[in-house]
Amino acid sequence: MSRRVLVTGASRGIGRAIAYQLAADGFAVSVHCRTGRAEAEAVATGIAAQGGTARVLQFDVRERAVCREVLEADVAAHGPYYGIVCSAGVTRDAAFPALTEEDWDIVIETGLDSFYNVVHPLTMPMVRARKGGRIVTIASVSGVMGNRGQVNYSAAKAGLIGATKALAVELATRNITVNCVAPGLIETGMLDDMPLEHALKTVPMNRVGQPAEVASVVSFLMSDAASYVTRQVIGVNGGMV
Repeated sequence: MSRRVLVTGASRGIGRAIAYQLAADGFAVSVHCRTGRAEAEAVATGIAAQGGTARVLQFDVRERAVCREVLEADVAAHGPYYGIVCSAGVTRDAAFPALTEEDWDIVIETGLDSFYNVVHPLTMPMVRARKGGRIVTIASVSGVMGNRGQVNYSAAKAGLIGATKALAVELATRNITVNCVAPGLIETGMLDDMPLEHALKTVPMNRVGQPAEVASVVSFLMSDAASYVTRQVIGVNGGMV
């Protein structure tokens, strides 16, 4: 039986690229979405067409009770996960004085609270399986260095990095590695409203990255070759940091 892995935020962007890559690596992928059911189904269908295994899970990562209910039922029906990739995230950019309570809450809830909501119900089943495991979070260069107009997003991703490092220590003796990938400017919908000419001045490689370049790093971290890599933050940012 293939090892199971859950990828949140997998209906588009970086999450979608990760889902395709991990399926190609031989994992059975649960493609998570919140509202983009049709897009998630298309990803699962695409994976199947390439000879992989995928199914769709739909829930809001901000809703703690719903996450627990769905994930516990999923584990009961299909067994524990070997891997978790926390890729769900949103931006609500604004200068701090103009940042609304809603802007703050939705970004923190999606980018940070979701780590607890998703990973917590899946951790003990992973531990009890005694087969090791992999947890990878997708943060951002903003969480490493902070970014103008992204106090909320920077806070969420910095918190995610801290949570990742702490959990890595707790799970190390269980052969469960916990690592973080921190992308920079990646060609996804998040860049649609960004003036790239100015932003690229901060990137020594003078280009945006591709989702597949992030997915390849996640692929390594999920592999047996990365069994001694844990508590790390790996930047995929063209030299921004």
